[in-house]
Amino acid sequence: MLAADDAGGVTDVQVLDPPLSAWRRMRLWGAAHAVDDLYQGLVPACVPYFVLDRHYGYVAASGLSLAATLGSALPQLVVGVVVDRYSVSWMAGAGVSLAGFGAGMSGVLPGYALVWALLFASGLGVAMFHPAAGKAARRAAMEGARVEGAGVEGAGEVGGASAMSIFAAGGNVGFFLAPVLATPALDAMGLGATALFIPPAVLTGFALLRHQQRTTPARRATAVAGTDRWRPFLVLTAVEVTRSVNFFGTSTFIELYWITHLHASRPVAGAALSCFLFGGVAGTLLGGRIADRFGLTRTVLVGNAAAIPALIALRVCPGAGIALAAALASGITVRIPFSVLVKLGQDYLPSRPGTAAGVTLGLAVSVGGLAAPVFGAVAAAHGTPAVFTLLCLLPVPAVALSLLLPEPGPRCHGVRCRSRSTASRCCRSR
Repeated sequence: MLAADDAGGVTDVQVLDPPLSAWRRMRLWGAAHAVDDLYQGLVPACVPYFVLDRHYGYVAASGLSLAATLGSALPQLVVGVVVDRYSVSWMAGAGVSLAGFGAGMSGVLPGYALVWALLFASGLGVAMFHPAAGKAARRAAMEGARVEGAGVEGAGEVGGASAMSIFAAGGNVGFFLAPVLATPALDAMGLGATALFIPPAVLTGFALLRHQQRTTPARRATAVAGTDRWRPFLVLTAVEVTRSVNFFGTSTFIELYWITHLHASRPVAGAALSCFLFGGVAGTLLGGRIADRFGLTRTVLVGNAAAIPALIALRVCPGAGIALAAALASGITVRIPFSVLVKLGQDYLPSRPGTAAGVTLGLAVSVGGLAAPVFGAVAAAHGTPAVFTLLCLLPVPAVALSLLLPEPGPRCHGVRCRSRSTASRCCRSR
């Protein structure tokens, strides 16, 4: 368009397209994350049917869950390093396809060793997806975000945490939907129903591959600015491990707690798990909104602190019905820090977003799953109320560690500024 300048002349003014909304930027990656983590939730949903249909013992059945967990946990750091050092835009699509193929074929092919290998391969696909998708999702979250202050290194994006929360919440949705979709199919068709879950993975992998082929050439010139800060990242990892242990411990034993301690029926116990998982989805999205308004580290601290009274309420509620509200509140508060920790980890390691995502989305979460047998031993010795008493205490160290996390504020000419507005004025004055 044309506009008049100060001298009375006419000059061209470039009109930029309005930035895309967070949902439009992130919907593909959020949906892909939901499909990928569907297969993480599919494995525990299938374990009872391996026991009933193929007569596996409890030890052998738990070994199947261990195979998927090891496959997703062990390679995360290596995959993250590869994603950061090389152009492997195909890895996210290949990972989700492998995750679906391994889990889908596990119920079709015979032999325990083969089933174990297929579930390990499914976990490996999950490990391939998270670092690659986390790096691409961060890039998509930053593309349409408004950065305040030219020349400010590390100036944050308005709406960046909300955008990343959509990606993180996708994984919550997938994990939540797995038993909802799998149980009726397995009841009707047996273990062979796992093959029904292969096509979504293949289609999602193809969609990601096509998307990356269209967008990668235009992004290769993008440089990553900032200095990696490993000390706060290690503290953040400890916070995420603590949060993950709490989430997996609660989701594993909440139904048993409702049945054995609150004397609820199985449908009501299932409703308690649904409330907790649905609260997790809501908490993930809410955390991104809070972080954009009040800051990343404050949100992590508030979420971990709010989890303490929510879990105490769940533990002391005398009735199964009223405790459903406590289950919902616990899911929200335990998950508020999740997407914020993902973004914060990538802010601490700006030149290694794949590694950061591999740790916060993959390795630390998998460690939470590995801690479940410890709670199992506690439940066997002292009952499920003892498990939830321990879960009430877990947010305490998370709160203490959250106090050590520095806000990844902007830097101006090597000096850390107190806010983005002061950084912008500082850089304009130099």
